Amino acid sequence: MASIIGGIRDFPAFTAVFKAHEPEIVFHLAAQSLVRRSYVEPLETYATNVMGTVHVLEAMRQTPSVRVAVIITSDKCYENREWIYAYRESDPMGGRDPYSASKGAAELVTASYRNSFFHPNRFEKHGVSQASTRAGNVIGGGDWAEDRLIPDCIRALIDGQSISVRNPHAVRPWQYVLEPLFGYLRLAKRMWEDPCSFAGAWNFGPYTNGNATVGSVVNRVIREWGSGE
Repeated sequence: MASIIGGIRDFPAFTAVFKAHEPEIVFHLAAQSLVRRSYVEPLETYATNVMGTVHVLEAMRQTPSVRVAVIITSDKCYENREWIYAYRESDPMGGRDPYSASKGAAELVTASYRNSFFHPNRFEKHGVSQASTRAGNVIGGGDWAEDRLIPDCIRALIDGQSISVRNPHAVRPWQYVLEPLFGYLRLAKRMWEDPCSFAGAWNFGPYTNGNATVGSVVNRVIREWGSGE
C-alpha cells in the first residue's frame, strides 16, 4: 500500500496522484473536523471542507478509472431544527457555525456533481456511482483532538483535574469508529454491484436504544479508569 502525504487544497498535486494511481474506489474523509476551531480558522475550514471536496470530485471527474466514490461529511450538515426525531436524508442542509455550514456546503457540492456529472440515470455514459455519508458522535482509538469528549476526559484524569462538560444531559447517538467504517465499506461494495440504486445520501448511526447522555458517557469513562487502576 502506497502512502502519500499531501493536502487536498493543492489541486495540481492532488490530481497528479489520481492520474498516477488511477483509483477505482475513492473514500473522501479529509476535513477540518472541529467546531470550535472553525470559529478561530473559518477560512481554513471552508477551504478544506468545501473546496477540498470540490477538488476530490473534480479529480474524480478527470480520472476515467474511478467507478465508486463515497464522500464522508457529517450529521452536522443538517439545518438545526432542535427537534426530537433523527434527521432524515431528505432534510434541508444548514449550519449555524463555520464547521456545520462547511459540511452542509460540501453536501450541496457533492449533490451538484452527482446531478451534473454522475447522475444515476446516465450511468452508462459516465460509469461512476457517487454517494455521500453522514455520521456523527464517532468515538474510538486514535482520536486525540481537542473538544472530543473521551480524549478530554482522559487528559483530565491523567492530569488529576476535573472533567468539564458543557451539557451533561444532551443525548447523542454514540457509535464506535469501526461501525461507520464498516458501513462505508459495505456501501461501496453495494455501489460497485448495483451502482444506480445506491448513489445518493446516507445517514450512518446507531439504533435509538444505543443513544446516551454525555454525562453517562463521562461517568462510564471514570468508572473504567478507576477499575483499570
